[in-house]
Amino acid sequence: MPFGWGIVSTGKHPDVKIAPAMAAADSGELVGVYSRDQHRAEVFAQKHGARAAYSQLGDLLKDSRVDGVFVSSPNALHAEHVVQAAEAGKHVLCEKPMATTIADAVRMLKACRRAGVTLGVAFNLRQHPAYIRARELVAAGALGRIVLAQAQWAFGVRGRDGSPPRTPLTLWWDTPELIGGASTMMGTGVHSVDLLRFVLGAEVDEITAVTDGQTAARQLEQLACLTLRFGNGALGQVVASRLLPDSRNDFRVYGITGLIAGHRSMWEARTGRFEITSDTVNETTDYLEALLPNYVAEIEDFQRAVATGGQPAATGLDGLRVVEVTLAMIESARTRRSVRIERVEP
Repeated sequence: MPFGWGIVSTGKHPDVKIAPAMAAADSGELVGVYSRDQHRAEVFAQKHGARAAYSQLGDLLKDSRVDGVFVSSPNALHAEHVVQAAEAGKHVLCEKPMATTIADAVRMLKACRRAGVTLGVAFNLRQHPAYIRARELVAAGALGRIVLAQAQWAFGVRGRDGSPPRTPLTLWWDTPELIGGASTMMGTGVHSVDLLRFVLGAEVDEITAVTDGQTAARQLEQLACLTLRFGNGALGQVVASRLLPDSRNDFRVYGITGLIAGHRSMWEARTGRFEITSDTVNETTDYLEALLPNYVAEIEDFQRAVATGGQPAATGLDGLRVVEVTLAMIESARTRRSVRIERVEP
């Protein structure tokens, strides 16, 4: 039987990426969608071939045809929606960031564990073959000791100084309480932090953040520059912004005996040129830009985890670890001090 999906919240992201990825994925189908607006739910369902449209989350979660849900509601609502889904016995793939507080992230983990359902977080860059290859090479020691890892995911429009124009459905992106106290960090920075964790196989111990926000006058940043200290001794650098229209969005891992370089590779599409140069490995691979492959792989990976009783590529614990880094970033930017990260064991 195909895996029956439900989508919680019918915004741009599920419309352009997630629902089409579900349609393209093997062994799954979109069964139902939930929006607070019944008409919006029905329009979305008709567009993407879902069988049912609901304006009450409880009704979606009562649908026996739904095996799991993709939660894409505003950040601050993730916890409540994930807990409700878990209590209804539904597996959950949650959009990033997993939560806006550590307490909520822990509550989500415990609810899914208690209900015996799978919890995954939508860090889709983990599905890019080049980053999987980079992780393998780092683990195998092909670059020697890793000393520095860098990721920049930034964009913008020439002449526009600030966040992009909002629609009624995206106004929450400019609401600190709903987005979680950070803006561009929540949009792209969390992806970069998780990707460095994934490739290095190490956790962030300390962070120093400089942003153009996190002040009383400007609560949400549009540019964040982070310096990270990993537990394995490597340093990291992350840049996230909506003010850099000519950003190259590159990725680098420097080791004592080699380099992995991704050119224009930090993007939601599967794209970029990857060059690996070391004493033992020399490879160059180009990926033609394609929007859906990472998302399709993410959906199939989650379905496979549920079917086998395994874990998805990005687990709820991965989500918690990035929440810890994100909140430390906010504190560092606000206090203008380095912040050591105290990891919670849920």
